[in-house]
Amino acid sequence: PRCKGRREVGERTVSTKIGTLADFAPGTATKVGFNGANVAVVRIGDDFYAINDTCSHGNVSLSEGEVHADTKELECVKHGSAFGLETGCPNTLPATQPVAVYNVTVKGDEVFIENGTK
Repeated sequence: PRCKGRREVGERTVSTKIGTLADFAPGTATKVGFNGANVAVVRIGDDFYAINDTCSHGNVSLSEGEVHADTKELECVKHGSAFGLETGCPNTLPATQPVAVYNVTVKGDEVFIENGTK
């Protein structure tokens, strides 16, 4: 069966500022704290993605891994599982479980993670 991904959903939409455009270099992943969890925020060009920062295969920070801009994936530095930035699904082994994904919005030069969106 194909991975359906996991999107964090809450009762209402809440936007939390996580930084400014200058805080996120294109082609990189940056760890930020959000709702008591660490989230890897990835910037590819002008597009932003956010997924849970902990690999579902091992207790490793995904933000330390390599960003694959062409396939919109973040590769775990420890065992090489590549997680889709839009779905949180692992596209390569050894990970088999998805990580949570979050919506990111940009307002002016400020970057926000939105909780509670579908």
